[in-house]
Amino acid sequence: MMPCCSHIAHYTGVIEGWPVVAKRALDFSLAQVALIAVSPIMLLAALLIKLTSPGPILFTQKRIGHNKRKFTIYKFRTMTADAENKMQEIEHLNEISGPVFKIKQDPRITPVGRFLRKTSIDELPQLINVLNGGMSLVGSRPLPLRDYEGFSQDWHRRRSSVRPGITRLWQVSGRSSIPFEKWMELDMQDIDKWSLWLDFKIPAKTIPAVLGGSGAA
Repeated sequence: MMPCCSHIAHYTGVIEGWPVVAKRALDFSLAQVALIAVSPIMLLAALLIKLTSPGPILFTQKRIGHNKRKFTIYKFRTMTADAENKMQEIEHLNEISGPVFKIKQDPRITPVGRFLRKTSIDELPQLINVLNGGMSLVGSRPLPLRDYEGFSQDWHRRRSSVRPGITRLWQVSGRSSIPFEKWMELDMQDIDKWSLWLDFKIPAKTIPAVLGGSGAA
């Protein structure tokens, strides 16, 4: 029997048929509304960055997207302009296991950048990534090429079977500070349990999480 066009393949992370179209339509519509709503905040953030730190307003970086395609992510710059060049100098300070890099008190973060991260305002330009189809509102966080190339197990790479997103359910539940392996496991669970209802529910949870500071990466 031929599979129905609306079939979702559970436990593979592969979403097929009409759910893909519905998810994309939802992303596009909500991203448009959100961009209009937060445009004053984005203009103020851009001004603060420009006035307090030399360098570009936006941070751009190649990330791994859907089906391992590379795309350029947009965020407000929260670090010094030479932050990428200083990466090797502070790699020994990494506080998370696995191939990813994260430290709570990164010396490269500017004072304004710390506030933008705390409030997740630095993430707002990613709405442009949602509009152009590189990202979804809800999905596994896209990783830099450096982190993705450090994956040692195939099941880690399954997170690229769906379009990456700005937020996930476990992130807005205040669970952003977790070990790498647990992070990957939760991403797999979210992929396998995906539904359109979750895509409606998670953005609603994101607002209070951001206001409380618990959703900040």
